[in-house]
Amino acid sequence: MKRNHPLDISGSANYDILIIGGGATGLGIAVDAASRGLKTVLIEQSDFAKGTSSRSTKLVHGGVRYLAQGDIKLVYSALHERGMLQQNAPHLVKKEAFIIPCYSWFAIAKYLVGLKFYDLLAGRFSFGKSEFLSKGEVSKLLPGIKTKGLKGGIRYFDGKFDDARLALNLAQTAAEEGATLATYMKVTGLLRDTSGKVAGAEVSDLITGETHTIRAKSVINATGVFVNDILNMNTPNAPKLVRPSQGVHVVLDKAFLDTEVALMIPETSDGRVLFAVPWHEHLLVGTTDTPLDESDLEPRALDQEVSFILNTAAGYFNIKPKESDILSVFSGLRPLAAPSDKDGTSTKEISRDHKLIVSGSGLITITGGKWTTYRKMAEETVDLAVKNHQLSAKPCITKTLPIHGASAGLGSDNLSVYGSDRGHIENMMNVSPELRKRIHPAYPYTVAEVEWICKNERVEMVEDVLSRRLRVLFFDAAAAIEMAAPVASIMARVFNRDEAWQKNQTETFSKLAEGYLYKNSGRQQEKNLHNQAKY
Repeated sequence: MKRNHPLDISGSANYDILIIGGGATGLGIAVDAASRGLKTVLIEQSDFAKGTSSRSTKLVHGGVRYLAQGDIKLVYSALHERGMLQQNAPHLVKKEAFIIPCYSWFAIAKYLVGLKFYDLLAGRFSFGKSEFLSKGEVSKLLPGIKTKGLKGGIRYFDGKFDDARLALNLAQTAAEEGATLATYMKVTGLLRDTSGKVAGAEVSDLITGETHTIRAKSVINATGVFVNDILNMNTPNAPKLVRPSQGVHVVLDKAFLDTEVALMIPETSDGRVLFAVPWHEHLLVGTTDTPLDESDLEPRALDQEVSFILNTAAGYFNIKPKESDILSVFSGLRPLAAPSDKDGTSTKEISRDHKLIVSGSGLITITGGKWTTYRKMAEETVDLAVKNHQLSAKPCITKTLPIHGASAGLGSDNLSVYGSDRGHIENMMNVSPELRKRIHPAYPYTVAEVEWICKNERVEMVEDVLSRRLRVLFFDAAAAIEMAAPVASIMARVFNRDEAWQKNQTETFSKLAEGYLYKNSGRQQEKNLHNQAKY
């Protein structure tokens, strides 16, 4: 099979830095390295942000619960990174009001004091002042909240974003700075120089079946929960560094809270916090923390995780959500420190602040951290690569480097996430009005939008479009299945593909998307009147 977007990887090129992993961390490193003038290449085994980086709770935040744990340094750093990210990507990072409903006066005092300190740590990057709200104010702002026993609440401000769109924009920024990026390329082995140091990688093209040799002075393992795989290539039978922990989110109709502010539940039975966040005109609720034994690109929610989320939300919602109300359910994996105790039950997080490791072979591994601090993680990683491999690099400029699409004040409709690119899509529709046709009657996405994505956003599969560009799979899996055929048709026209390719892509995506339908709940149980059998 051929690629929609041919690769420009040169086997004869000697790159300064080879990054393995195209999630938040790897893409941040690519932007940092390329903008310093380093010859940079990034390899990703699937699409950008296919794994953990597209499956977050959509928050750009300092971490209120880390403040409660006393990790002031981490919170301070994250709050400042939050501010810089909002300045550099204003089309994607938005201020969001969060409300903590309180059912005791002690809770009101405790959370107000803590969040006032949170505001103080943010300094000039503050998103707004925390304040007490009366019972009436809380019920007005959260019309679906349970009011029995409610004393009032605390409103504070943090950030909300679209994680997969930011990942794509980072990839575009890295490319504009001179980096080479390749998706659907899997590392199969590491190269060594005459002294035994890691000097590149052997990679396999998962689309064409071709193999490539990529040589680089520094190799960085930024593969998240898959870091053990690369470490094992470096040192066979190496002890596992991380163990995955699963975080699950369910998506409901927005009517359950019918609000533009987010709900924060500060204390749950598993010791985490739970959020209910308005996102793409739906309500995203999560998350969980379940240690697993193996990592997977498509982890599946466990029944007990979904029940935990629904039961916890039911304690705060007037209308209790049921399994049949779930429009989509998705899971992401975060790295835990691999257990070293005999019973293997350790669940300590490897680090929300991140961890950098240099192997004796010179391989650099970065793990831990979170989306909000990706830029700082990248800066520190490139600093280490420059130092360890004597690379000639300019100073870091990412604190003030605009991310592709950066533009403020472009509205809040479906085209706003494109930032400065939205004008190109609007122009396409003005020139060719037929491109205004929607690809699904329930959603605003048009043929023009999908064409733009195909031509400018490095997609190879229908999944790339519906999962991580338009995000429909993540908030309405049944609708995403209905959109697969029309999206495949548009892609086939743009990339000159035949009917067999369209059929294969539609069937492959539909099978994948069924895993996001919790027990075939919600709209999929109905015989959908909008099913577009023919495009």
